[in-house]
Amino acid sequence: MKKISLLGATGSIGLQTIDIVLANPESFQLVAFSTGRNIEKTRELVTQIKPELVSVQQEEDARVLQQEFPHVSFTYGTKGLIEVATHPETTVFVNAVLGSVGLESTLAAIHMSKNIAIANKETLVTAGHLVMAEAKKYNAPILPVDSEHSALYQSMNGENPKAIERLILTASGGSFRDKTRAELQGVTVKDALNHPNWSMGAKITIDSATMMNKGLEVIEAHVLFDMPYDNIDVLLHRESIIHSMVEYHDTSVMAQLGTPDMRVPIQYALTFPDRIPLIGGKRLNLAEIGKLHFQEVDFERYHALKLAYDAGRMGGTILTAMNAANEAAVALFLEEKITFLEIEACIERVMDAHNNILLPDLETILHVDSETRKLVRNMVE
Repeated sequence: MKKISLLGATGSIGLQTIDIVLANPESFQLVAFSTGRNIEKTRELVTQIKPELVSVQQEEDARVLQQEFPHVSFTYGTKGLIEVATHPETTVFVNAVLGSVGLESTLAAIHMSKNIAIANKETLVTAGHLVMAEAKKYNAPILPVDSEHSALYQSMNGENPKAIERLILTASGGSFRDKTRAELQGVTVKDALNHPNWSMGAKITIDSATMMNKGLEVIEAHVLFDMPYDNIDVLLHRESIIHSMVEYHDTSVMAQLGTPDMRVPIQYALTFPDRIPLIGGKRLNLAEIGKLHFQEVDFERYHALKLAYDAGRMGGTILTAMNAANEAAVALFLEEKITFLEIEACIERVMDAHNNILLPDLETILHVDSETRKLVRNMVE
């Protein structure tokens, strides 16, 4: 029985994690989780799961829920996230929140030597050097939940890391993959949220449309697998069947394939090094699919991906600034205060103006993150 703490229970990854837990009660128990402002869904989950500890975003919501569920402990805010992450009974911590808000709680879980199943790429982008150093120090395994990094992890299993030639991340191309750059003028929020292959939250779906999501994944791959950026490629793959590949010195290429279902990498992170049946999973039928398509990435078309590579090669606080600028700009686009192409423009302006600090400490990272968000809002206003 693995006892689990989960951040982001009402999000897409969080709900799919809960599906796996409930489908395998003999293997998993969800002891503590966090939610945001979706209090109705929180009530439903508390009733269904009967956890020991729940954190919400607002203090008032915590008070109300505490009265309704006196046998569950409720907390709130950043402090609450850390309490969930460090719950003394859990051995597995799943970080499924969006944005850099998951950083402090991840470090806290690492300091308790928990198994870290991480779907929060922003934590590794903004503070990868800190996270990996602390994970090594406290012997806390980092298990990737992103489908691409799980695929890389599985394709490296049992192999000599020194024999790796390059990592190949696949990308669907997002909701606008069939549009030219000129055709992106005037696209709507509704258009951008219509992903062709995956069902995800709003922020990550927009990131997929700009390809910043893939840029963040490139940085994440660099951090997780200690691979130079020149040896990390991105390949457009419309069907999302091959989730990523590893090429070795002898020209062999190892790939992980499967139907698009985020429960596969989530469950793999929870059960590693074992595998169990995926309840309700659809098996891959290549004969039925018939063809797979691949295409090189055009960095002029997907400018956000180029910005991510640039920031990654520079390192330091520009990674934090780039990520914070993207989060702020995507939020503004979802609020219909800027256009789709202005997301990239905001990020580039922030990066051009940023005074980079290499190997920043946690306090510096959090300061840069906060100030960048204010800067983007002020730029637009």
